[in-house]
Amino acid sequence: MSLLVNSSFSPEDLDVLRSALDDWCAERRIDITSVEAQFAASTALDLYQAGYDSREKLLHALRDHRIA
Repeated sequence: MSLLVNSSFSPEDLDVLRSALDDWCAERRIDITSVEAQFAASTALDLYQAGYDSREKLLHALRDHRIA
């Protein structure tokens, strides 16, 4: 899982993260509160910090990434 040390996210950052995660979960018919969604959220944070900073880029990266 991600270790967020001294990280802060703007409301816009959170909107990007949440919309990509919502779309990813909807595509897979996964409940947003499930363990799999929690792993995807952690992965989304890592990817976002690695530069996938738009909903489209992040969603594409989540689709290609193996979620534990």
